[in-house]
Amino acid sequence: MKNHMGKVSLHLLKIICNQTDYIFFDEPEAALSPQRQLTLLMEIAACARQGSQFIIVTHSPILLGIPNAEILLFDDGAIHTCEYEETESYMVTEMFINNREQLLHRLFS
Repeated sequence: MKNHMGKVSLHLLKIICNQTDYIFFDEPEAALSPQRQLTLLMEIAACARQGSQFIIVTHSPILLGIPNAEILLFDDGAIHTCEYEETESYMVTEMFINNREQLLHRLFS
């Protein structure tokens, strides 16, 4: 069922992109596997090329990687832009992938 819902969501995105200039997503990755997040990333990029604009609230390092995205951080009541590699989601994911054994040892020792 989860796989089916992901396909339905992506189909709905295609329909919405043809009818709406601005699209808001709040953590769309919540029910998507990493592979489906990549598919969503491709669909969002395609819609953006057609003129749609997106505001996406996400912690997904995959969705943060949308080409040409302007990433805004909300820290301590201030809003500022940052580069993809400066996001906490990217840095934590990179740290875990590159140092998994050491990190797990430190966390569970």
